[in-house]
Amino acid sequence: MATYQNIFNRVQVHGEPDMGVPLPEGGIWERGKAGFNRLIGRFGEAQIGPTYLGTTGLLSLIFGIAAFEIIGLNMWASVGWDPVEFIRLLPWLALEPPGPEWGLRIPPLNEGGWWLLAGAFLTLSICLWWVRMYRRAVVLGMGTHVAWAFASAIWLYLVLGFIRPVLMGSWSEAVPFGIFPHLDWTTAFSLRYGNLLYNPFHMLSITFLYGSVLIFAMHGATILAAGNYGAHREIEQIVDRGTAAERGGLFWRWTMGFNATFESIHRWAWWFAVLTTLTGGIGILLTGTVVDNWYQWGLEHGFVPVYPDQSTTGDPAASP
Repeated sequence: MATYQNIFNRVQVHGEPDMGVPLPEGGIWERGKAGFNRLIGRFGEAQIGPTYLGTTGLLSLIFGIAAFEIIGLNMWASVGWDPVEFIRLLPWLALEPPGPEWGLRIPPLNEGGWWLLAGAFLTLSICLWWVRMYRRAVVLGMGTHVAWAFASAIWLYLVLGFIRPVLMGSWSEAVPFGIFPHLDWTTAFSLRYGNLLYNPFHMLSITFLYGSVLIFAMHGATILAAGNYGAHREIEQIVDRGTAAERGGLFWRWTMGFNATFESIHRWAWWFAVLTTLTGGIGILLTGTVVDNWYQWGLEHGFVPVYPDQSTTGDPAASP
């Protein structure tokens, strides 16, 4: 059957649900039912469950749902509680932070207080989820790599919504909740500070972002391409190399000149992914606090080209 696998299908072979390794701790949150879903199995592992919730998981869900409700109900109220308009305008609706006149003070609910409350609940939810991930890894005897990778994303979130606004002395510097309003904030932020594209940490963040895409695509393609040689048993082949590792390594030496090992490629991918949000957060944090105009900063450091004064060159379309 494995002969007929390709990029469009996936052979799903399974027996009884795997309930995982026995753990010393017990409790009502630890074990649940497990089963398989063939449709979901087309996109990933078919087994669903068991799921561990725990105290931190339960609190995380409570605070997360509270934040979601505050944001959603405020957006709904902004269109007069009209369900049709709410659905139609949802991508453009927003829950805005307090105005600059409030500084770092706590405003009334309808003048930014709801934003503060939703942000506090959402932050608690995310941090509690991080604790849950960290503790689950420790209990299973795993490394805590996943939790620290998640912490890098939390760093960027905190910079945008808490750390930088506090340093700037105003909640109004934070990002609104909403889809297009979030994008509008990003555009206005870039224009206000002389084009964020000239921020070197933004450049690093984009480099690591594109690098992550490339590395994950290269690795995923290599494992799938050598799947009929057992490449999916990566850990076994790290210790006892087989035909899949040999072929994958030879392929990349042929085409690229060198190869990462089955173990080191995961370190490359982890670092590239983590550095995407880590450097991005540094770039945002420096904007407005240390550098007021990234284009001017680039000029002073010979970092960007000098553009001609457009006011004296006239309209290029009017030239013969």
